Amino acid sequence: MVFKISGQNIIRFSFQTNATRIKSLLNATCRVTVTKREMVTLIVATTSDPASINPAAALLAMPGWTAGPILPPDMKSFVNKQTRVIQHDGSIVKEDDLDSRWEEATGEAVDEVIFLSRHTAVSNRPALTVHPIGVLHLKEGESPPQGGKPGWAALTSPRIGPWLRLLKKMAEAHSLVPEFEITLEGTHHGPVTNKPTMFLEIGEFLSFLLYMLSSIIVGVMCIQLMWEGLGLGGGEAVGNWSSETGKRKVLLGIGGGHYAPRHMDVVLKDDVWVGHLLSGYSLPMEEPKPGEKHIGGSWRQSIQAAFEATKASFPGGEIVAHLDHKSFKGWQKKAITEFLAEQNIYVGKPDYFT
Repeated sequence: MVFKISGQNIIRFSFQTNATRIKSLLNATCRVTVTKREMVTLIVATTSDPASINPAAALLAMPGWTAGPILPPDMKSFVNKQTRVIQHDGSIVKEDDLDSRWEEATGEAVDEVIFLSRHTAVSNRPALTVHPIGVLHLKEGESPPQGGKPGWAALTSPRIGPWLRLLKKMAEAHSLVPEFEITLEGTHHGPVTNKPTMFLEIGEFLSFLLYMLSSIIVGVMCIQLMWEGLGLGGGEAVGNWSSETGKRKVLLGIGGGHYAPRHMDVVLKDDVWVGHLLSGYSLPMEEPKPGEKHIGGSWRQSIQAAFEATKASFPGGEIVAHLDHKSFKGWQKKAITEFLAEQNIYVGKPDYFT
């Protein structure tokens, strides 16, 4: 190979070879090996919350776990097949970007993030809950009280619906229902993540006696849920999304209370996937004054963010809005349905999901 430089400083290449060598090069087979990064699930627990670290510790007592790398600055991790458990000492809702930090530190690609946490309620009723995260309704400059960032919605884990149904079956099998409530929660709080995310929360116990009788059973259920749900026991994982299965309807819940009872009625049916769930507090609406038509508030922002995040979480899925009609006043319902129509978001009744 000879390099010739012209007077205009343009590099030209000329090759001094023979026809036989050219023919052999043309007939040569080029093989390129592409190494695909391993996709892993992160389970995150904090030592500051017994309802978070205890189920994680019990899961780690199952066979197959080995010590993993330290995530800077000092977070321990544990490895079992494609699952990674991370333990830290901070707030479960404020330790941001753990998925991207793990990818940077290890070179592994994170597929999803599952957080273990305590659930608190005014009623103190024992509960096991699952939910997506985000603070969609806050405006730029407002400070989220429980992590996240204003106007942000995490990608939703496709496991939320299937795991809720599995959790309910387990609770019924252990005779925990109706003392324990198995339920969804509306989208709320942080931390900031970049991959599909869900929270699994253990609620309060009514009394010390109930705690002693139930904590072991609840712990076993949580271990069984994660062990079976992630396929760690060798079976097929529960809740893997594929648009090719034919079961493609994804519920986008709009309206209702924090525990989304009317959305729950739909989600408990088999083969319904769960996107974001916008409770009433995530849909701030300012009633227009007489003679005015514009309805203020960040409700449009919430719906748009929830829809876009849900759509990105279920590629090829059919995103269907499900409204809790009784939770809205007439002018609110009218404004929301008109906005959904403008955005080409289909509104489905409960029987549409069957």
